[in-house]
Amino acid sequence: MRKGLATGSLLVFVLLAAYLAAGAPAELSTAAPRFTPAPATELSAFEPEVERVALTSRDRARRAIGEPGQWDVLPVAAGEATALLEQLVMAERAVRDPAVTGKELAYMGHLQQLVYFRLIERADLRDTVFSAIPKDLRRAADLNIAAGANLWLWDSTHVTELPQWRIVPAPSIHDLTTYYREAQAEFGVPWYYLAAINLVETRMGRIRGDSYAGAQGPMQFMPKTWDAYGDGDINNPRDAIFAAGRYLRATGAPERMERAIWWYNHDNEYVDAVMKYGEVMRDDPNAFRGFYGWQVYFVTAYGTVFLPEGWSKN
Repeated sequence: MRKGLATGSLLVFVLLAAYLAAGAPAELSTAAPRFTPAPATELSAFEPEVERVALTSRDRARRAIGEPGQWDVLPVAAGEATALLEQLVMAERAVRDPAVTGKELAYMGHLQQLVYFRLIERADLRDTVFSAIPKDLRRAADLNIAAGANLWLWDSTHVTELPQWRIVPAPSIHDLTTYYREAQAEFGVPWYYLAAINLVETRMGRIRGDSYAGAQGPMQFMPKTWDAYGDGDINNPRDAIFAAGRYLRATGAPERMERAIWWYNHDNEYVDAVMKYGEVMRDDPNAFRGFYGWQVYFVTAYGTVFLPEGWSKN
């Protein structure tokens, strides 16, 4: 398998892409410090105010965008703690609300992504924001930021060219969740870990193209591994997800899930990130709706580049 992708905050955060051949140990960069989320603070009296402000923030976002339902603009993470807290609560509530769909859901998922990676980069904002997150969102926030920090450790700033990729639409939420559930039923691998791998590897299949090591498809299989565990088309989402379930089952899942994910990618930071994103979706399956909106960013020596749907190196 290969090292997956991790996104970050618009113009200031990093999508880290380090690819490994099957069985090769990862070379871990220690340039970035480890991050441990701040301990939870009891602020129950303040939480209703946080919720009120977050809802007001969502109304302001609607007015700024224009007519209700017009969510085509790119979200931008705030640069100060109060506004960033509003955005975090607003996005987390929205992606969990089944009434939020379509372009509004896509906007909120993208905003959620940007907020978490702004918090990873800005330690001066992090403690203030995390001390005021409502209790029911705190565990998800802890897991999301810790998972992102794990992937943040990978440094690709030496890269001077964009990859030979095309950015394509992801399969629908319905299709992906159906494939994950079918693979779970077939192989016993929990659907949320399959979703987490799909998220980290290719942003739910948005990235089309080989990795630097030659891995392919939405679940990023090396050709030899695909020959052993794949069935069908390596670029077909259902075939790839089923191959991932088959491979994880063969390497210890579900009883030894961490071990199986380590065999999928020989790197402890990758394993920890996948496990944490998976736990967020295990706790609340609607959290997948937010991750589905996370977009593709790529860092080079010259800066971070947003690769939107339709982008191609050629």
